[in-house]
Amino acid sequence: MTPQQILTRHDAALGRRRPHESQWRDAYAHVLPAPHEAASLYDATAADAAEQLAASLLAELTPPWSRWFGLAPARTPTPENDAGLAAALEATAETLGAQLDRSNFAVEMHQAFLDLVITGTGIMLVEEAPPGETSALRFSAVPVRSAILEEGPSGRLDTVFREARMTTAEMLRRFPFAEIPAAMQRDAAREADAPNPVRHRLIEAVWPDGSGHRYAAVFDADGLKAPIFVAQGRFADAPFIAFRWLKAPGETYGRGPVIKALPDIRTANRVVELVLKNASIAVTGIWQAEDDGVLNPATVQLTPGAIIPKAPGSAGLTPLAAPGNFDVSQLVLNDLRARIRTALLADRLGVARDQRMTATEVLERSAETARLLGATYGRLQTELLTPLIARSLAILARRGEVPPLLLDQGRVALRYESPLARVQGRADAANTLLFLDAIAKMGEAAAAQVDAPAAARWLARTLGAPHDILTPVLSPSAQPE
Repeated sequence: MTPQQILTRHDAALGRRRPHESQWRDAYAHVLPAPHEAASLYDATAADAAEQLAASLLAELTPPWSRWFGLAPARTPTPENDAGLAAALEATAETLGAQLDRSNFAVEMHQAFLDLVITGTGIMLVEEAPPGETSALRFSAVPVRSAILEEGPSGRLDTVFREARMTTAEMLRRFPFAEIPAAMQRDAAREADAPNPVRHRLIEAVWPDGSGHRYAAVFDADGLKAPIFVAQGRFADAPFIAFRWLKAPGETYGRGPVIKALPDIRTANRVVELVLKNASIAVTGIWQAEDDGVLNPATVQLTPGAIIPKAPGSAGLTPLAAPGNFDVSQLVLNDLRARIRTALLADRLGVARDQRMTATEVLERSAETARLLGATYGRLQTELLTPLIARSLAILARRGEVPPLLLDQGRVALRYESPLARVQGRADAANTLLFLDAIAKMGEAAAAQVDAPAAARWLARTLGAPHDILTPVLSPSAQPE
């Protein structure tokens, strides 16, 4: 694409994003307000539930300091197809897990999940850290309000635009090899002393191109006849990873649980505001006074023990009866808060309050959580987890930390081992153990039909057991006589 085509495509995508911006601002104002907006927030139910949901997603999908993924051969290792592949993949997964633990992944992932819960769309930038840092990976949670997204033919948000306003001098510091006219370079030298330098538009774009992704930075300044490229490059894997909570047909951006509960959140905030105003009236009251020339309402202080003067024969200061009460507000507010917590899954993903729950109840609770997040988890697995692991492995392979792995070639399979992913694995293992128990009761003839070592390996793979506890597969020549 030419620079002008990139700007045209950016402006068209920006026009498609504008209808969502007011809703995003409203959602942030009621759930995660800026410091200057916090005074207008009266009910914190949604803010508390949204933070709990983001923390639960982090613990259920990408728990910090825990292995939530694994690499395994796409087929069961045999002596004929390299039995050492499983051990090599296990070592690669250990290396990637250690790199994630030493990086800022947990901090930035929680912020991205907050954006996902509030707006329905989250963006994570995965970059290679400078040499010498503790980890080769560096993560940045990109606010969805600062990026413009496009959906590609694959159904993913694979095109990302970012707009920045900067002076020519700032652009040259960031892109020192940019070629601009000599007159603009002289202007850039004078901008350092200018009180209000002119800021120009810089558009960064990443879009899919064949087997990789292209990157371009376009500078659009008044002193240029046409926008120009100031940087270009190519990525094997997309550095920006955009993911959604759910998606309505025909829409680009996702919809989150806060957007769904926003009418109840607005109403609850308004009800609490009215309750507080009504409480203020109930405490201080509304008063009326005769203008008798003695009583000055501007100097009256309603404090215990105060003596308020009045003229003889006048009514003085008398209370004004309130038109009614607001007792029904508590019923409405309890219903609103319950619906908000249900919409944000606060009572489904939280820790069980009843400590007397049996093991069966715990498993049923986990199964219910998997059913509630089934569609969302499937989308997050496709749009977030798989691209994130692929991008991280590509960076480590370029550094020489791990061997190059091609997850899309069918030889290596990505296995998820997060708490939410293991719910289905435990159900499959329970069914298999029930089958093995039934076979054992049928006698030795039926038990002989079961390959016990293969069953043990399948259970270890399904339940996420480490590869080290299994005995290696021996070749026929190494079998004992």
